Amino acid sequence: MNFVFVSGDPALDLAATVLSRRGERIDLLSEPADLERWTSLCDGLPDRVSADSATFESALSLREAIYRLALDRVLERPFEPESLKAVNDTAAGPLPSVELTDAGLRVSGDLTSALSLVARSAVLLLADPGARLKECGRVDCTRIYLDRSRGARRTWCGMDECGNRVKAAAYRARRRASAADGERGPNG
Repeated sequence: MNFVFVSGDPALDLAATVLSRRGERIDLLSEPADLERWTSLCDGLPDRVSADSATFESALSLREAIYRLALDRVLERPFEPESLKAVNDTAAGPLPSVELTDAGLRVSGDLTSALSLVARSAVLLLADPGARLKECGRVDCTRIYLDRSRGARRTWCGMDECGNRVKAAAYRARRRASAADGERGPNG
């Protein structure tokens, strides 16, 4: 499976590595190598980290805590204390090193520092009262994203994955309804 980064924030993108939390759960992080690949593809994180079983489990725990807190925020309910503690504890960890080069920014560090940076991103995002967090409008998708659209009218986490599916399904439904109306004829 390919990772998509459409949530608008690394913390939300980490939470989105579970494609659906309703029905059949599809987890894109099934082994440490998946987490290493996700980290290397996520902008602003070190691109060469290694994950052992302990840091992999820490990342999965952080991911679930971020998701619960983001969902709490979307549903306008108080933060779940255990998740709040998990995110805050991880955010207190060491940060990756940054260096300006002719090629741009180089970020280096281990997985623990990358997770700390992701947790800090979650803290800043979830503390922002102006951040417009939404859950994707496609029934099977539980991705939470930051809506930066004009007028906050964004409906799906992304057009390529969810928006096109919803629009194609609506089109097929209209075609079926139109065909059924045509079979009944003008007099019913």
